[in-house]
Amino acid sequence: MKAIVVHGPKDLRIEERPVEAPGLGEVRLRLAAGGVCGSDLHYYNHGGFGAVRLREPMILGHEVSAHVEALGPGVEGLEVGQLVAVSPSRPCRTCRYCQEGLHNQCLNMRFYGSAMPFPHIQGAFREVLVAAAIQCVPADGLTPGEAAMAEPLAVTLHATRRAGEMLGKRVLVTGCGPIGVLAILAARRAGAAEIVATDLSDFTLSLARKVGADRTINMGSEPDALTPYAAGKGTFDVLYECSGAAPALAAGIAALRPRAVIVQLGLGGDMAVPMMAITAKELDLRGSFRFHEEFATGVGLMQKGLIDVKPLITHTLPLSEAVAAFELASDRSRAMKTQIAFA
Repeated sequence: MKAIVVHGPKDLRIEERPVEAPGLGEVRLRLAAGGVCGSDLHYYNHGGFGAVRLREPMILGHEVSAHVEALGPGVEGLEVGQLVAVSPSRPCRTCRYCQEGLHNQCLNMRFYGSAMPFPHIQGAFREVLVAAAIQCVPADGLTPGEAAMAEPLAVTLHATRRAGEMLGKRVLVTGCGPIGVLAILAARRAGAAEIVATDLSDFTLSLARKVGADRTINMGSEPDALTPYAAGKGTFDVLYECSGAAPALAAGIAALRPRAVIVQLGLGGDMAVPMMAITAKELDLRGSFRFHEEFATGVGLMQKGLIDVKPLITHTLPLSEAVAAFELASDRSRAMKTQIAFA
């Protein structure tokens, strides 16, 4: 089978890899679609992010959907030919955090396409993938592209849970890449009354408006547009910080009202934090990392038509054009979510 393997910055290759047989409780999957994520782009463009660096060739990819090709012993509830969304999250289920229900904080997590441990955890961008049946959520009624969006959607659903009460809240979203735009959808579904989104790209902001942002602001051309929201100690109840950029966080904090909640999703590395403002306004700063049970919830929301991710899928390229797909996904003036068609 063919797999998409990164060897270093700008060194992406389509290579042949052996096909595995499914074992007890596993299924063999024929990949249908895979979305290029921001972490995939960090590996492709820079060889890693922060302290996480590539130390060996690694198959990329963790946002995938597939058709069930074969069932291993003991598998029930899935059928050959069925479309499934495949969760890349594979916690050990035995460590102390798993036992506490914090599966996303697993001490022995095996998350597809991650260079955090060594040897690296190989990813899912391969024509044939063997996965645990428990990772597979039936995606009947969805397109392969929609099903492959379950992973980034789950990230924002988890963040929305971390934010707490959302009904009637005024929400600010900084950074309108796929996570930021999906955060808009998640916050609206949770009952947000007003959503303002900021970014530096008119293209991404246009998609933010399309999915339901009440106002969008290009901070490059309107650097002072958030200033009125800072009057009277601030306006917004919740900040989804999705850029990982210190200026975005600082501007967002200035626009928050006292006792508002900051949910940090953007992973741009360590950055300066305006701690005095956080202290004086009694703000809650909450991290949000990956997801667990929200993955199946996201699939269900899409199946019921309660969240529509289709506007985010701006480009789909064949496996043979994987390098072009990664280059396109790196251009935020043209692409929101670029996916690769494996079948």
